[in-house]
Amino acid sequence: MRPVAKGIHKSGQPVAQARVMIVKQAQSVFKTPRALRAAAAALLLSLLAGPARAQENAEAGFQGYLQLLAARARGAGVSEATIAAVTGGLTLNPRVISLDRAQPGGGAASLIPSFEPYRRKHVDPARISGGRRIVAESAGALAQLEQRYGVPAKILLAIWGHESNYGAYTGDFDLARSLATLAYEGRRRELFAGEFIALLKMIDRGVPRSKLVGSWAGAFGNPQFLPSVYLKVAQDADGNGFADIWASKADTLASIANYFRDAGWRPGEPWGSAVTTPAGLDRAALGTSLASPRCPKVYARHSRWRTMREWRALGMAPRSGIWPDDTMMASLIEPDGPGRTAYLLTGNYRVILDYNCSNLYALSVGLLADEIAR
Repeated sequence: MRPVAKGIHKSGQPVAQARVMIVKQAQSVFKTPRALRAAAAALLLSLLAGPARAQENAEAGFQGYLQLLAARARGAGVSEATIAAVTGGLTLNPRVISLDRAQPGGGAASLIPSFEPYRRKHVDPARISGGRRIVAESAGALAQLEQRYGVPAKILLAIWGHESNYGAYTGDFDLARSLATLAYEGRRRELFAGEFIALLKMIDRGVPRSKLVGSWAGAFGNPQFLPSVYLKVAQDADGNGFADIWASKADTLASIANYFRDAGWRPGEPWGSAVTTPAGLDRAALGTSLASPRCPKVYARHSRWRTMREWRALGMAPRSGIWPDDTMMASLIEPDGPGRTAYLLTGNYRVILDYNCSNLYALSVGLLADEIAR
């Protein structure tokens, strides 16, 4: 059973429309003022009881769905003790459903946000100085991480800074409740049902239940991993027997590094670079007919691949730094349109997109990394 949609009467009509209809029916049936007052009072009581009854029905449906999740968890090898401890007393979280339904729909009419305001918000002095402070404090450990995983320390710090401002905010939603609610809601049922079971497996592995709080969408810790990601890549870098991405700087950075190595980061390759474009650039000739199976709207904003040599021959010029290897492949993006700053993006940029498939996000991570290292 799904929750009754907010603002919909059980007749299937919007609540406001249903109220008008019922009042008109009452007026036609009850001719005397006294009878009409009595009918209006009864109507008011029924309307007031409606949302409460809908919530009761939703909670009953959620409790039934928890039994399905419990059965699925047993099939995945989760212990009965963990299943009982987590699902016992768990209730639906209407706030999580509200937040999920408020997410942008991504339809054809959706406007693409401007990059510049986003960049100013996320590549900000606090994050830049925070990253530089960690570099100064932990230069030796960061060098060892780079050598072991092949991922630049500046990228690791930019991810940590972007995701939680170096642990300043990691969320306070109960993860089990959020994930079960999102699975029950059904918009992305398979994703969140799988993440709920992964959360139970974390508990079976010894992660304290008290640590399992985070964002309303199920991400947690310094790098804002989902449970399945934690199970796959979390690292115990300090050797204390626990991959603590909540309180350990070493574990946090090693876990992010392991994620990037696993996603295909190429050592020695930059993420991209800011460039100026020549006047009269034929952008129509740069388009691509390829459609990505993942995040197609994100990748649709990238041009076709060309070598750096070919981009230079077209009149591209780096805004700063050294021009990358001529044989390196890159695609072009102009996030705020022609005439504004453009970027040539390498394969490593797509690894950042693997972490969060948003051009605004990936560009700001790359730029924050460069500022930290400057």
